[in-house]
Amino acid sequence: MRFAFVLTNLAGGGAEKAVAKLAAALVGCGHEARLVLLEDRIDHALPAGVPVEALGGIASKGWLGKRRLAAKLRARVQALGPQDLIVSSLPFADEVSVLACLPRHVCRIADTLSVDLDRLPPRRAARRLGRYRAMYGSRPLVAVSAGVADDLHRRLGLGGPVTTIPNLFDAGAIRAAATASAALPAQPYVIHVGRLARQKRHDLLLDAWSRIDSGHLLVLLTPPCAALQAMIDARSLARRVVVAGFQANPYPWIAGADLLVLCSDHEGLPNVLIEALLCGTPAVSTDCPSGPREILAAYPECLVPCGDAPALAAAIGRCLAAPPDPARADLAAYRPEAVVAAYARLAETV
Repeated sequence: MRFAFVLTNLAGGGAEKAVAKLAAALVGCGHEARLVLLEDRIDHALPAGVPVEALGGIASKGWLGKRRLAAKLRARVQALGPQDLIVSSLPFADEVSVLACLPRHVCRIADTLSVDLDRLPPRRAARRLGRYRAMYGSRPLVAVSAGVADDLHRRLGLGGPVTTIPNLFDAGAIRAAATASAALPAQPYVIHVGRLARQKRHDLLLDAWSRIDSGHLLVLLTPPCAALQAMIDARSLARRVVVAGFQANPYPWIAGADLLVLCSDHEGLPNVLIEALLCGTPAVSTDCPSGPREILAAYPECLVPCGDAPALAAAIGRCLAAPPDPARADLAAYRPEAVVAAYARLAETV
């Protein structure tokens, strides 16, 4: 089968990386897969065996710019010849792809869209909802978690078919990468992986950590910055928190931790929870929309309400005292062969 994936660029985070891994897995299973970028910006390592092409420089996000880009995308896809499935991911690439009227096209939804609506003033939220409904309407969609699929139907009121297909995770590759050398702390530590962003709630994590009496360090895999340091200093945690920066290979850090914590207000499918379990590291998470409840189904004691620092601190303390067994997690749905097969089935029905 022939697959094409449309992305704005390869400069972003988990969603772009997940699509690149999916394309590589499809190629590894004997399919053809390529990435078509709307912008010539590539920060991730390119997947082996996957052609990657960009339509131009930095794309204009305005009304006319989107339509010009859609015309370029439509012409390029036509030049590629028939594709069994075209998948766009993230709203800008989705909108341009919809405007291009691509054949056999589905949009892959990687986040819980209603959360953004809830944070906007009513008029802006109504406009955003109208945009989502116009863009996604009754067309076929792929949701990366059951929670995202439910959100699309229940909160956004979309009536089209939604297929839940999660991101894939190569357990062998992750565990092999976890054996690489890294400058890990000498003392036991708890780890959080994520950029400094409102949804990731570093403030909540630091509030919870200030309540914990432990000999562990809290290690933050995020680039250092003045705002984060101010948050740490305001809580007198400078000696108990290490900002280790961005790590191209985070897996030795995750595998070396006694516990991983996710404290987001919302996600689509938090990759880091699955990666931690595959590395043999237990995890605690806020029960945010969407994904943690599905991933940590075997560990209800590891889920806490969003925004509740005392509950998060209590769960961290419990899991450090009596670590849950990561091997109890059922991660079969995230195996590469399962995800590739799901996309092949989808291509036969679109």
